[in-house]
Amino acid sequence: MRKIILAAAAAGAALTLAACSEGTENAAGEAVEGALADTEANVEALGENVEGAATEAGSAIEQTADEAGQAADETGDEVEAEVEEETAEVEEDAAH
Repeated sequence: MRKIILAAAAAGAALTLAACSEGTENAAGEAVEGALADTEANVEALGENVEGAATEAGSAIEQTADEAGQAADETGDEVEAEVEEETAEVEEDAAH
């Protein structure tokens, strides 16, 4: 996408420069170069923001998975304790 924007800007600049005087051509060329530099900086900043958001999302997913794993472990421990308690009661009843 960045290449398309840069190519379109360059093509526009070329058409503009063909119809202008030399002084205007220089000013227009400098303006285009500035616009290209701004566009490139904006694209890079956008990429960094997307990367940062992806990293944050990955961290949130990892934390949620860890919490879910802990909850599953706790539930498993509770179920195991209940089964052991029920088994002890059944064995006690069977002994009487």
